[in-house]
Amino acid sequence: MFLDQFSILIAVGFSGASLGLTLFMLWVVGRAETHLLSWSLGLAFIVGGVVFFSYVVGKYDANLLFASFVLLIIGFGLLYSGTAKFCADRANAVTTSVVVVASLLITSVCFGLGYSGLGTIAGNVAMGILLALSGHQYWAARKESPFLMTANAVLFFITSLSFIACGYALIHDGQFILNARPDNWAEEINSIVVIMGLTGIGTLSLTLNQARIANRHKSDARTDVLTGLLNRRALLELDTAIPPNTSVIAIDVDHFKAVNDRFGHDAGDHVLKVVAETILGSIRSHDFAARIGGEEFCVVLPNSSRKSSTDIAERLRRRIEGMTIPTAAGSVRTTISAGIAFSAAQDETIQSLLNKADQALYEAKSSGRNRIQVSGFSLVA
Repeated sequence: MFLDQFSILIAVGFSGASLGLTLFMLWVVGRAETHLLSWSLGLAFIVGGVVFFSYVVGKYDANLLFASFVLLIIGFGLLYSGTAKFCADRANAVTTSVVVVASLLITSVCFGLGYSGLGTIAGNVAMGILLALSGHQYWAARKESPFLMTANAVLFFITSLSFIACGYALIHDGQFILNARPDNWAEEINSIVVIMGLTGIGTLSLTLNQARIANRHKSDARTDVLTGLLNRRALLELDTAIPPNTSVIAIDVDHFKAVNDRFGHDAGDHVLKVVAETILGSIRSHDFAARIGGEEFCVVLPNSSRKSSTDIAERLRRRIEGMTIPTAAGSVRTTISAGIAFSAAQDETIQSLLNKADQALYEAKSSGRNRIQVSGFSLVA
């Protein structure tokens, strides 16, 4: 080998400890990211297992070998739990507990009966299973970041196979009772794969975690906190030339100040949330809606005609008119007014259409509210 196994174990230990400390400090900064804590604790157990195994390399001791497997199995179990939390937002505590406890039980029985080789086989296979489960989590979640998620899944699967290969080599050689540390082709490959695999997995996991945080901040900057719709900033980011047959509907909740004055601002906020939900339930999947300030909303409808846009606005108006919205301060009934602008030219922008829709909305409100006005057309009651 290019490096002896003891040197490789030292490298694995330092690499794992550095990565674990980094993850722990990131968790300290953002306590809500519990997967970081699970990963850092898992690496702490893995580093502990590596330390015990390094003593076995110098002088074989079945008890130290068993202790190393206990720590490694728990460590890889925590890595899997953290990975499940990161990829699927659930820690899979039951699956983790079943696999870890069953693995520890089988390994303990084998070592307890003196079959240290069988215990080593069981321990390696258990770690391989936990790594494969972690890889499966990244593979299942690869849509979020196809290249990075897939690469991490592949690294997990390769590392998993290297542990399973260690078990296979012992079975092939009939080493069910060990008198010395495992020393075969699979162990040599595993030593190299583990240091490369853990380093790569750690780097990719940190990159994915930071990328998710950055995307979350970007999404937060484009999202209205109260309703979950796009905000005005996100809407105006689309202010480039848009294709013809695009409609913009400007919507305003009628007499909203009176709702706040009579029922309170909490009730008013609830009314806005209900209106936002009703808007989302009234438009098509490829349309999008935004809250552009106060009680004013905007809907953008690509590939729509004047008739279809008016139908959508009228359907929304009727739904809200017929609603009774329960709040802690009492039941609220309200209406909306809407203005519609339709793109027919090549050089229209969201801003220019919104200006036209706002003008139509002003006409609808000036004509008595609870009605629809199409820009350039007569009022729709």
